[in-house]
Amino acid sequence: MKFNKLIIALAVSTGVLVSCNDGKKNEEEIRLEEQEMQTAEADKAAKEAEEAEMKAQQMKEEARANSIASKAMAAEELDTLVLALKAAGLSEMLMAEGEYTVFAPTDYAFSQLKKGTLEDLTKAENKEQLVSVLQYHVIPGIMRSEDLGKAIDAGNGKAKIQTVKGEELTIMRDGDQIVIRDGKGKKAQIVLGNIEASNGVVHEVNKVLMSK
Repeated sequence: MKFNKLIIALAVSTGVLVSCNDGKKNEEEIRLEEQEMQTAEADKAAKEAEEAEMKAQQMKEEARANSIASKAMAAEELDTLVLALKAAGLSEMLMAEGEYTVFAPTDYAFSQLKKGTLEDLTKAENKEQLVSVLQYHVIPGIMRSEDLGKAIDAGNGKAKIQTVKGEELTIMRDGDQIVIRDGKGKKAQIVLGNIEASNGVVHEVNKVLMSK
């Protein structure tokens, strides 16, 4: 009888020991599984962040490639403007994010300036004046041809718009054409409008605009 009791006691002890070991094993397995899950989640989050950063960079590069400055560089009639923008240090501004409307003087427009004017403006000592002249052609916000037309109609035939420098231009119609009058009373005609860019719109004009 004592022998049987001893066997039973040993069996119970062994069962308890095995059960404890199994419990410890299960806890360790759970801990490892949780650790693996956390590592996998961290790796996934890092990968998603990297992909998001790459996508953002790609979008930024695409935006720059389609910016106002890039559109001007690609245009056949805006070579002089591009050189002037570079001399003024404004190329980066027109590549950056934002919303602008640019009245872009064509090569012909620059050729109509008084002899020596462009050469003087592009000299290093006259950079501030060149910046002022070019910024007089830039309007904050996007105004396509139809928006300019609506503003003219709302103003009973003409409307005033402000440049990024806070100076005024007057827009009006000449027949079926939209013209821009500068501070000196000179009128420029839009010869090619609605050139879409990632940061605005460009209208090519046949005169260089000058403030008062």
